[in-house]
Amino acid sequence: MEYQILNTSTCLLVLLVFIPTGLGICPSSCKCSGNDRNVDCSGRNLTVLPQGLQDNLTYLNLSFNQFVDLDHQLTRFTNLRTLDISNNWLKNVPAHLPKSLWELYATNNNIKVLQKLDTAYQWNLRVLDISRNMVERAVLINNTLSSLKFLNLSSNKLWTVPTNMPYNIETVDLSNNFLSQILPGTLVRLQHLTSLYLHNNKFSYIPDKAFDQLSQLQVITLYNNPWSCSDNQTIPYVLQWVQGTAARVLGAPCAEQPWASPGPAPGQPTALDSSPMSKGTKAADREASATAPEPTKATKTHKQLKAKEVPPLGTQSPPALFPGTDSPDGPQEAAATRTILVQDSTEGNASLAPATGSSTTPMTLSITSGVPTNYSKMPQSTTATLRKEEATPGVPSRASRWQVGLLCLALLHALALAMA
Repeated sequence: MEYQILNTSTCLLVLLVFIPTGLGICPSSCKCSGNDRNVDCSGRNLTVLPQGLQDNLTYLNLSFNQFVDLDHQLTRFTNLRTLDISNNWLKNVPAHLPKSLWELYATNNNIKVLQKLDTAYQWNLRVLDISRNMVERAVLINNTLSSLKFLNLSSNKLWTVPTNMPYNIETVDLSNNFLSQILPGTLVRLQHLTSLYLHNNKFSYIPDKAFDQLSQLQVITLYNNPWSCSDNQTIPYVLQWVQGTAARVLGAPCAEQPWASPGPAPGQPTALDSSPMSKGTKAADREASATAPEPTKATKTHKQLKAKEVPPLGTQSPPALFPGTDSPDGPQEAAATRTILVQDSTEGNASLAPATGSSTTPMTLSITSGVPTNYSKMPQSTTATLRKEEATPGVPSRASRWQVGLLCLALLHALALAMA
């Protein structure tokens, strides 16, 4: 009897010792689910791993704590799939992480270097997020991370796009760094890449053929980079690639720069001047000038006075457009073009005279053949002067009135002598 009681006590003692280890107990500072295999210990101000974590965990959240070093402390969790160590004080990616990991989140720590051994044996890793750290250098070994699909190195201090990125990767986020160069061959193998984020960096140009092998690319961001839009030696490649790619480009370089359509040099004819309509209009102007009547002496004197008072119309109104040309105010008449072709005061007043067909109203031809649409937008003084000239076409000059008066006095004097 005593022997049976002793055996029973021994069995109970064994069960009390081994059952908690086999079945696991959720630590008091954590929340557990899924038979205690999903453990959330975030936001607990932890500095060391809590006691009672079972070895067969599949999900472990240690974010928003005060961990400084987790080297060699997570190796025993050989079934771990997701590890979140974000928002801690870690200076490096924990050494000897379990090779079973699928997702690793280490954002917002103090990691300065991504060492080659940090990822060398992570064959199953699919998501690697080390954003918002101080990473200046990311060393990846060729032909490693063969399962990686998503790499986030944004908001770090990288100067060069990391080389040896896994060839099966689909999304790479390198935004908010100090990137200024892409070494030759860096992106050549990334034929499965669909999303590339390069905004908020220091790129001034993209090397030739750097993007040529990204055949599956769907989205790329390039905005907020100091592009050298005036450098015709280095910038053309990325501009041509943006125009020819099927990917969606957010923030195309130099989109607001007029470098591709420079204005004509001074004195050079423009496309508008060489058009058939422009040539026809100028020919009509020359014919009208040749067939117009010679102005009288009084009209010439009047024009010389007006040339001193009124500036040339060519400098008063904006350039006129021909019918069919897009303009905010609509197409303008050919008469307006005859006005704006004036270059100086002498030519301007001389060109107005042939266009009038009259010796007293310089704007008669413009009125009969179509008033320019910008006539009402002329300066008030010029418009008022022109309207005054049109309103009083036949008023005699002061010299004429003196001559008539003297003639009348002479007649009266002769009449008085005859009657005497």
